[in-house]
Amino acid sequence: MSTSKTFTVGIVGARGHTGAELIRLIAAHPRIELAFVSSRELAGQRVAEHSDAYQGELRYENLDAGAVAAKGADAVILALPNGKAGPYVSALDAARPDTVIVDLSADYRFDNSWYYGLPELTRQRYAGQKRISNPGCYATAMQLAITPLLGQLAGPPQCFGVSGYSGAGTTPSDKNDPDKLRDNLMPYALTDHVHEREVAVRLGVPVEFMPHVAPHFRGITMTVNLWLQQPLKREEVMALYQQRYAGEALVEVVDEAPWVSRIAGTHGVQIGGFTLAPGNKRVVVVATLDNLLKGAATQALQNLNLALGLDELTAIPH
Repeated sequence: MSTSKTFTVGIVGARGHTGAELIRLIAAHPRIELAFVSSRELAGQRVAEHSDAYQGELRYENLDAGAVAAKGADAVILALPNGKAGPYVSALDAARPDTVIVDLSADYRFDNSWYYGLPELTRQRYAGQKRISNPGCYATAMQLAITPLLGQLAGPPQCFGVSGYSGAGTTPSDKNDPDKLRDNLMPYALTDHVHEREVAVRLGVPVEFMPHVAPHFRGITMTVNLWLQQPLKREEVMALYQQRYAGEALVEVVDEAPWVSRIAGTHGVQIGGFTLAPGNKRVVVVATLDNLLKGAATQALQNLNLALGLDELTAIPH
């Protein structure tokens, strides 16, 4: 592979919050350029009018699945609501099977023919697959918070998640209405959330997850309660996390419980707060990440870099 080859990528579903973050990241990428951006609502408008990071002449287009495949991009990122990816995948499978597809929805996270791309936990399983399923934002936080203690668990982890309202997308609803969220915390989908199922399948253990939406715009706080088979000291718990994530540029193990206000707008994860209950068989761990970045766009770019043979962290500030 030429060291200077430039790759082309198209984004489908570019109007949403994650689409905007993807445009920003790709605009700064030395080896990837935007081939097209598809948005029904913004069709005809210049991308530069909506993104201060993008300087080119590209305009949003309203592209159906066949038109996306006909563009011939090296890679396509699908940033669509759940249930919408199928026609695009089918069209690319038929016309251009070598296209790298990164899907940000839940549509293929349970499909074992797709690579599940949570790089810090799964990159050793990447073997050149062209079909990549990007993990859910809450699911990323849960898996990174639980994995170092996975072999020690005495029961299902209980995960209390709070997200900024950007996680509810751009389609108006109670969960992204600032007036309804003011001075409020909104519980929803308290059992069987898709990310609960996703984490249980990926980690191979049952997981209990209770999501909430808060009045802030971006960022997730995930507080995880873990029961242990054997007592551990705090320093032993912390050492397991430090060892597991040694050398991971986007995972920072911190002493105190991290604050979501410190992670907003950044590309990594903070995990900390390691607090043991009397008897040392119950530990509470807190993870924070930006749901639009490490929970979506940053992770998609890690996966895209990996699939294109580039350094995984290219164009990701860290």
